[in-house]
Amino acid sequence: MSRISVLVVDDSATMRSLIAATLRRDTDIEVVGFANDPLEARDAIKRLNPDVVTLDVEMPNMDGLTFLEKIMRLRPTPVVMVSTLTQAGAEVTLAALEIGAVDCVGKPGAGVTAAEAFGDLAMKVKAAARARVRPLGSAPVVEKREGYSGGDKIVAIGSSTGGVEALLTVISAFPENCPPTVITQHMPATFTKSFAQRLDRASAAHVTEAVEGAPLETGRVYLAPGGHTHLEITSGAHPRCRLVPADPVNGHRPSVDVMFNSAAKHGPRVVAALLTGMGRDGAQGLLALKEKGARTIGQDEASCVVYGMPRAAFELGAVEKQLPLGRIGPAILDLCSAAAPGRDQ
Repeated sequence: MSRISVLVVDDSATMRSLIAATLRRDTDIEVVGFANDPLEARDAIKRLNPDVVTLDVEMPNMDGLTFLEKIMRLRPTPVVMVSTLTQAGAEVTLAALEIGAVDCVGKPGAGVTAAEAFGDLAMKVKAAARARVRPLGSAPVVEKREGYSGGDKIVAIGSSTGGVEALLTVISAFPENCPPTVITQHMPATFTKSFAQRLDRASAAHVTEAVEGAPLETGRVYLAPGGHTHLEITSGAHPRCRLVPADPVNGHRPSVDVMFNSAAKHGPRVVAALLTGMGRDGAQGLLALKEKGARTIGQDEASCVVYGMPRAAFELGAVEKQLPLGRIGPAILDLCSAAAPGRDQ
């Protein structure tokens, strides 16, 4: 099998060298070229036809977002963004993921070595090479559901690679009185606050980062903060968010499996969905939920950026029904509706 070809685009020669050195340690990857700015990158993409582009956010002659838009409109190619781990960098990177970048990594900075910052870069590049990239403007059509009447259900959603677009699509379908919802998305700590704000602007529901002890309330969506904790929900009639310091699970912190396993205590009260993502995180947890009587949904292969986590769950028998992305939000509300208990999608 041929190696994955990568074009590295960054205005810093030092950063280009660091990225290339990191990727060349993986024998499945070949760095085929470099570009200092988008103008050079445009010609290099035409000449080299790389499988994946790593793209800096801030560059001369044309910023990374503008160039990414041109790539996704004219020549859709898997892109991994390389961003400074700052608040401004987080907001720009989230915008890039919305436009169509497959994933992101943070640059080395104060107290962060290149080995730490780029530890999973090769893995993300290989996942990007397998990803489905769609032309800009081809976002999924979201089905609207009228007449949601509320109930006592809890919603749990897990996602990873491709999850920014997927979660925006699902949560934008939620009404102001949506069921209490917890989300774990694999994302650096610097990004989750900005992402919660972006979800909040896209939805009639109120979306925030989860905090320790927050009660799960109607109309509220709680996003697991990135960093050193996993998001769990407590047992009992009035569950709360719990942030648990612990080692990574399945290589992730926060982990979808940890959140799903904590939700399994609520059994039939839970409606859970596992969206696009690389790997297996969430598959075992979704199975535990299903075995406890929860309703479970998996995103289908055709609408996933990376059909990894939903595939693993489907193969375990954890998925009650697979659905395209645009139907998942309304289906969750159907299953949660007090007016239609047990109604199928």
